[in-house]
Amino acid sequence: MTEASTGSGVWTVLTTTDAALKAQLLARGAVDARLAACAQISAPVTSVYRWEGKTETAEEWQILFKTTAERYPLLQEWLQEAHDYETPEIIATPVAAGSAAYLDWVRRETTQ
Repeated sequence: MTEASTGSGVWTVLTTTDAALKAQLLARGAVDARLAACAQISAPVTSVYRWEGKTETAEEWQILFKTTAERYPLLQEWLQEAHDYETPEIIATPVAAGSAAYLDWVRRETTQ
């Protein structure tokens, strides 16, 4: 069976924060804890959103983590504790397919 037909077991997880240093700390913390094999920081992005009844605009840094389905609950819990937002964006997306070597690497790097 191919990765596409079985599902890879690898997920990408997205969050944002309001400063480059905070993004680096979140990325490094998750990788050091083996909750993610990799974290990519993209920035800055402009976010437009509703918060407490108002439309807001903010500059944010996106962090995209690579993890596994098994490690996701721990990554989510860690992000909620480490993040300084009241309601941090945490969105997880299963990876349907990918390079077998890369997906294996993500699995190895997130194993304790």
